Amino acid sequence: MARLSPYFDLVRGAGGEQRLRVRLGGAALLRLALTNKGTAFPLDERIALGIDGLLPPKVASLDEQLARVHQGFVDEPTPLAKYVYLRALQERNEILFHALLERHLEEMLPIVYTPTVGEAVQKFQAIYQNARGLSLSIDNIDRAEQATKNSLLDDVRMVVATDSSAILGIGDQGYGGMAIAIGKLALYTVAGGVSPARTLPVGLDVGTDREDLVGAPTYLGVRRERLKGEAYLAFMDKVVDALHARWPRAIVQWEDLAKDAAFAVLERYRRRVPSFNDDIQGTGAVALAGLLVACAASSRRLRDERVVVYGAGAGGAGVALAVTEGMRREGLSADEARARVLVLDSKGLLVEGRPMEDYKRPLAQPAEAVASWPRAGSAEGFGIVETITNAKATALLGLSGQPGTFTEDVVRALLPNASRPVVFALSNPTSACEAQPIDILAWSEGRALVATGSPFAPVRVGDRDVPIGQGNNAFVFPGLGFGSILADVSEITGDMVLEAAYALADYTREHHAAAGLLYPPVSELREVSMRVAARVIQRAIANGVARSTKVTAETAEAYVRAHAWQATYLPFDRDPAA
Repeated sequence: MARLSPYFDLVRGAGGEQRLRVRLGGAALLRLALTNKGTAFPLDERIALGIDGLLPPKVASLDEQLARVHQGFVDEPTPLAKYVYLRALQERNEILFHALLERHLEEMLPIVYTPTVGEAVQKFQAIYQNARGLSLSIDNIDRAEQATKNSLLDDVRMVVATDSSAILGIGDQGYGGMAIAIGKLALYTVAGGVSPARTLPVGLDVGTDREDLVGAPTYLGVRRERLKGEAYLAFMDKVVDALHARWPRAIVQWEDLAKDAAFAVLERYRRRVPSFNDDIQGTGAVALAGLLVACAASSRRLRDERVVVYGAGAGGAGVALAVTEGMRREGLSADEARARVLVLDSKGLLVEGRPMEDYKRPLAQPAEAVASWPRAGSAEGFGIVETITNAKATALLGLSGQPGTFTEDVVRALLPNASRPVVFALSNPTSACEAQPIDILAWSEGRALVATGSPFAPVRVGDRDVPIGQGNNAFVFPGLGFGSILADVSEITGDMVLEAAYALADYTREHHAAAGLLYPPVSELREVSMRVAARVIQRAIANGVARSTKVTAETAEAYVRAHAWQATYLPFDRDPAA
């Protein structure tokens, strides 16, 4: 028996089938999203559970319910209205919500995730309807331990926690970032196979520096300036202590923390609780995977590329670090790899000796390496075109959050250096994308290998349609998290994250090389996640951080598939002791 909540347990029937044993009935059973089957409750359960007469007479199948709710989704007039519709369904019936998302993933991913979730975050106060997850704030952090005990979930294995300080490309959103955590956990379930009864979104309200939010009468968060420095870390210490005490086997995904805090938090807690930062490590792994596929499509090696990363926030730094590690895996030394990955922030190329944040220093080029570069009439830092030209860059990866920054002269600067230059405009949401794919292909004479962070339709080039790869973190984090859960890891190592990148690249090359895809279709997210999870388990075992004795490297893939949660209704039993 697995105790999931004070209200229900997962048990095995006499025939070995899974059943849900519930300790509540009547209207309360219908109000709890994790136990509500709605019109799918069969007659015998309606009578036994005290809900006879509380539902329409028809007993509907899951398929019939799915047809009805999908039509309701289609009928909603705008993406945000569709988002609100899905969130209401999620709060009413978890199984039905996840089954709907699973069956229509390609259609609905842009709604529950990027780009629509960005609008949902910005309008969080207006569309808020139901309490979900755990909220820890400046006001209640000293009661954090008791707050965790108030949760109805007893066996949380996956936490997504955000302080909403750097949401996508839209910055500080106060308390609104909770929508991101909710959306990511939906993908952990649909793609990664983690039961929704074992997931928890956590909103960390450390204040906001947005005066318009603080002054808005509808704002739902704390009306104070953001905590910073030691006060911020003291807050986070209490968060981690409370989460670990209540759910000692939980994996924590840190989400949308400001760049300085992102690195500090990751380093401070990664060995205290098994955790990773999706903006740094997930983004890095996805970008590396796409770059590996692009290299293979051009019969090139990663170690021979010269890569410019435009944007040095958490995402850009994570990508630069991941590409560097990939080059080292192919035999380059640390210094050789560093020389081939050039990173620009808002002040230009990172070069040793110029002012910069501490986390950027390992990414900076030695001053002597660029001393002979000609400057284009400026004594200040090297800009993007200068860097591409002088470094003879073959790949340009955008993570700046600055729309329109990949202009025609930027893209054309790549053309002398590679027959098929790589241009990834990865900033989200769509409004923050560095360039439109149609423009990149036009400026590159149809030669560029293009990927974006948000979905774009194929682009017609001559007599062919060029697919635009979506470098979506959802190809990595669900499998990385699920594999870490199943292996019961003590730590999520850098090798495990890197292995996730190579698993994604290998899958794409195996299944989609002939079609010229840089990333798989999102409809294959579940299968990709199963492959990633298995490879992550194997690497965790090799790294000595896997505590589970139930899975081996040889049985990893079968174990992952056998333990992936399915969105189906289980038969219910009323706990006789209730």
